[in-house]
Amino acid sequence: MALAAKPKTTLPLDELLKLDPSEWVQYDEMPSIEDLRNRQQIYFDDVEVGQELPKYIRQHSIVEMQRWSITMENTHRLHYDYVHATNHDKLPGTLFHGSWRISLFAAWLKNWTLPGGWLWKQSFQVRGMVVANEATIMWGKVTGKEEKDGLGLVHIQFGIIGEGAGEGAPGKATVVLPIQGGRPVPYPFVPPKD
Repeated sequence: MALAAKPKTTLPLDELLKLDPSEWVQYDEMPSIEDLRNRQQIYFDDVEVGQELPKYIRQHSIVEMQRWSITMENTHRLHYDYVHATNHDKLPGTLFHGSWRISLFAAWLKNWTLPGGWLWKQSFQVRGMVVANEATIMWGKVTGKEEKDGLGLVHIQFGIIGEGAGEGAPGKATVVLPIQGGRPVPYPFVPPKD
């Protein structure tokens, strides 16, 4: 899917979910490559508990799913063969990969922390089915903040909501952001001392 133009306005997640899924994609907040190259650092000081992260709203095609299957050497047909998935496995379509969700979450959180932040840890559960061409919303919300060893730790609750199954991958993450006037986040990252 081609990258959508930046939205003129953003909507909170609860408002977005009131819309028909066909309208979701117009609110995609995924940055362009140029935006990422010129990204201004978000500092720990700038983040508020309750703040929503940019929402990436996509419709992943069967072609993207096939590429991931090939890359991961995952030959289970339910990820790339529509006829097999629907007729043999009785699924609503070809399924989004759990391992693909890991990579999407990692890229999304990396993008939010650029250029000097770091994704420290993440975990999530695969619960709901997401099928090819279904609109999905990758969302996140800041649930806590703490300073540790001169670094700003930001705790995030996140997930992927699919138009047909609701929340399909609830999770949580901790990212590390620099504190204004403080030391840079080390690269390679060294976890803060307790």
